[in-house]
Amino acid sequence: MSARLPTAAAAELRAHAVAAGLKLEPTVAITYGTYDLFHIGHVNLFRRIKARYDILVVAVSTDEFNAGKGKRSAVPFADRIEMVRACRHVDLAIAESGWGQKETDIVRYGADAMVMGSDWTGHFDGLKSLCDVVYLPRTEGVSSSDLKRHIQSAG
Repeated sequence: MSARLPTAAAAELRAHAVAAGLKLEPTVAITYGTYDLFHIGHVNLFRRIKARYDILVVAVSTDEFNAGKGKRSAVPFADRIEMVRACRHVDLAIAESGWGQKETDIVRYGADAMVMGSDWTGHFDGLKSLCDVVYLPRTEGVSSSDLKRHIQSAG
């Protein structure tokens, strides 16, 4: 399945891929998250996605979007998106500012798949009309929430 509608952003990504020596029709995956207290679980998710797809777009939740979900990040959005951009597995990092953005992003970037951690299994199956929806196993024993609890209990 693919949301292969010709958009300027998708065309730009494909041109980048061709210039980088990737096949003419690279596969595109997109994933979403807060990526607070960036850790090995995040790296493993990105690595697993890149093993399956040529281009990885990562949408990082803004502080405002997180506040609307009742979440507060330890690390500000500007820092979190820069850490994600610095990861070698990530081709493009964008801001996620709302729940409804996923449909638009899938089409805009020509995503073949939206990939999430297994803790989200079933939550995004409604997007299967636009692209494949894949849930990958989480890295056992690590999460930003656990790290925050550990830091707070040590303090």
